Amino acid sequence: MPHFSDAEVERYARHLVLSEVGGPGQQKLAAARVLIVGAGGVGGPAALYLAAAGVGNLTLVDDDAVSLSNLHRQILFTDDDIGRPKVEAAAARLSTTNPHINIRAVAERLTPANATSLIAEHDVVIDGTDDFGSRFTVNDACLTAGKPLVSGALGRWNGQVAVFTGAPCYRCLVPEAPPEAETCARVGVIGALTGVIGSMAALEAIKLITGAGEPLTGRMMLYDGLTATSRTVRIAADPECPTCSSQAKARASNAT
Repeated sequence: MPHFSDAEVERYARHLVLSEVGGPGQQKLAAARVLIVGAGGVGGPAALYLAAAGVGNLTLVDDDAVSLSNLHRQILFTDDDIGRPKVEAAAARLSTTNPHINIRAVAERLTPANATSLIAEHDVVIDGTDDFGSRFTVNDACLTAGKPLVSGALGRWNGQVAVFTGAPCYRCLVPEAPPEAETCARVGVIGALTGVIGSMAALEAIKLITGAGEPLTGRMMLYDGLTATSRTVRIAADPECPTCSSQAKARASNAT
């Protein structure tokens, strides 16, 4: 397990006194490998808090560049980053947040061709993407690789966070993309909401890594920013799910 320097002991002091984390939990964080898909509204705050928490290996995957319209909510970036690849700018910022961790920037889109190999290298995956095609790709690859998935999504004043570790999976919740999916570009989003949902995603990842508390496995937390209320609902496994049902698993097994 990782050995902490005096500077790291002081940096993580508030974690080390938590009974649910302590030295063993902080060592698990230092040894952990977390993949963040999408370095935008959800992925940015999640990455900041995971870096600050001492997650030893962060990989950021995103093929987008920073634009002026990102800056009201994507707090990893500044005006000087406009036009720069998001993962490059994010990695530079995160390295100043915590110099004791490793950050890998992958400036490409996650696709069915590269998803499984990338995800297999990590312990936990956070999906902060804003389109259903990418969410389905992340979900399917996490199931194939047997990796836990923390999913965060938002729009307007509402956000949601869920954890998937098998059945039910994301496709049980959303079997197929709606005909007119609501994206932040179409419907707008209040900037501060991204911090709430991104931080919640980071917290769920920390719980999964350390074994603390009860992650949102098979559950979804729904947050309404206009009323400052939240509720948690259970997600039912779909016996006809094309990805995680017993029939789908049998088909996959026979194919190999």
